Amino acid sequence: MLRDLAEKPPLVFMGEARSLQENLARVARGQAFLLQAGDCAESFKEFSAGNIGDRLKVILQMSAILTYGTGVPVVKVGRIAGQFAKPRSEDTEVVGGVTLPSFRGHIVHDDAPTPEARIPDPTRMIAAYNQSAVTLNLLRAFTRGGYADLHEVHRWNQEFVASTPGGQRYEQMASEIDRAIRFMEACGVHDVQALRETEFWTSHEALLLGYEEALTRRDPLTGEWFATSAHLLWVGERTRQLDGAHLAFLSGIQNPLGVKLGPSATADEVRAICDQLDPDRVPGRLTLIARMGAAQVAERLPPLLAAVRDGGHPVVWASDPMHGNTFVNADGHKTRRFEDVVAEVAGFFHACRQERVWPGGIHLELTGDNVTECLGGTDEITDAHLGLRYTTTCDPRLNARQSVDLAFRVMELLEP
Repeated sequence: MLRDLAEKPPLVFMGEARSLQENLARVARGQAFLLQAGDCAESFKEFSAGNIGDRLKVILQMSAILTYGTGVPVVKVGRIAGQFAKPRSEDTEVVGGVTLPSFRGHIVHDDAPTPEARIPDPTRMIAAYNQSAVTLNLLRAFTRGGYADLHEVHRWNQEFVASTPGGQRYEQMASEIDRAIRFMEACGVHDVQALRETEFWTSHEALLLGYEEALTRRDPLTGEWFATSAHLLWVGERTRQLDGAHLAFLSGIQNPLGVKLGPSATADEVRAICDQLDPDRVPGRLTLIARMGAAQVAERLPPLLAAVRDGGHPVVWASDPMHGNTFVNADGHKTRRFEDVVAEVAGFFHACRQERVWPGGIHLELTGDNVTECLGGTDEITDAHLGLRYTTTCDPRLNARQSVDLAFRVMELLEP
């Protein structure tokens, strides 16, 4: 199976990965902002052009809010076209009173609650590759074919978003963008490519090293190795061991890289990670993604920021306010509180400013669907609502309304 993967064409191209690193270098210098967002775990079952378009639409909405509200360019990276594998804290889970192997993503096995469905199936790697290829083709068509045109900014506003205070605020902003574009066109500026297209990159967690290695290719011009499964790969809190295989693999490829850092991370560990993955201190090479939890970010993050700053590593610092704030409610639903997400982002910004570091981005799990998986937000989703539209295959995601609301909160934090 891995031999078959190794013979397939690359999903992304080396020049695209280099272009992303150049854009992330702007983030590292405080000249841009990173928005990395998408599904918790992509599904083989819920795969359609509509789902992909709706997810992209929310990211474009959030990007428009952040760019227009702050004047800061936004680098858009999706958790998409490869985010099929999930690490799990426990080897087993109980579903309907039955103990089963934990679901580890559709690239490994099925999520159906039966022992047979949870048997790993290596042919699923080929299915993941094929779905990623189709997803990338759709994303390229959407972002280059007019879907991301700022002239169409109102069309991004889905009906259920427009009906909320956050949606109405977005609509007002969209009207202001329309007026600005009409002014430019009245002045004779008609064909501005940046208004009609957008750059969009893909990322996922590099968890299945066999899959990643099979899709690694050597650049014939430079001799450097690139992972061609995505533009950016990251390792998670569970797989960032200094002597582990995952960091060793990442250190051998030239893609932009990310590392998740939880509350257990120490200044010495983070310095060593930087030395291993970015020994030449290349701006844009490394993104450090803090996932501390709202209650711990103020205490745990500043020493890490200071250690990296003093070590001279030009990294991008981003906040993942999702994974440190997950809990299981009384009904057994894994969920997050919207206000905890906001609180961690605010704590991240405060810590960065305290240590004179640019708060470079956010890393989110979200969907374009009107799900009820995270508590709170303008809809006031409660425990009683969670079971209504809880469709994630693993972790709870922000819905479109909550995502737009969060973008406005981040915009306010970014304002001078």
